[in-house]
Amino acid sequence: MATTDLFDIKGEKVGEVEIKDEIFMCEVKPYLMHDVVKMQLANRRRGTASTKTRKDVSGGGKKPYKQKGTGRARQGTSRSPLQVGGGTVFGPHPKDYSYTLPKKVRRSALKSALTVRYTESNMKVLDKLELQNISSKKFNGILKVLSLTKPLFVIDKKDEIVEKSARNIPYVKVLRVDGLNVYDIIKHEQFVVTLDALRKIEGVLVS
Repeated sequence: MATTDLFDIKGEKVGEVEIKDEIFMCEVKPYLMHDVVKMQLANRRRGTASTKTRKDVSGGGKKPYKQKGTGRARQGTSRSPLQVGGGTVFGPHPKDYSYTLPKKVRRSALKSALTVRYTESNMKVLDKLELQNISSKKFNGILKVLSLTKPLFVIDKKDEIVEKSARNIPYVKVLRVDGLNVYDIIKHEQFVVTLDALRKIEGVLVS
């Protein structure tokens, strides 16, 4: 079983913890990570783009000019796609882009992403992450002490003090265990997890 250092928020090593090989030392499958990230981004699409076809544009009941004698091409309505202000041909309409992948695929991709962060030495485990009050300044101090530039923090449960302290700091994100996903792990350069959150992740992902 692999081990990793355990730190406190002052950046001091306070011990070592064992981590599950089947999660942090598994076979990396980039194609699965790609598929899951693609799914996540598709599910975020609002799909609200909409255009009017000629039947949706108001007006145009009268023939814009007579059929013959003008030297121009014949037109039956000013709402034609050929006319300024007319309808749009094959324009976008509201659409649901979301889809799902099998649970096993999503789990395997998540394990691959966690393995990449651990094997690249971009993973830190904290004994706990606690602040007495909401303070971006104090949270920024934790980043400097731990030498973090673009980290993803994962905590085991709701903690408004920590979450609100971090939300105004660029390139920093705090997630609870139930919101952990492949996209955010890949997007952020470092993966920082509390010990309690780590045990929860292992409890969910160990098959």
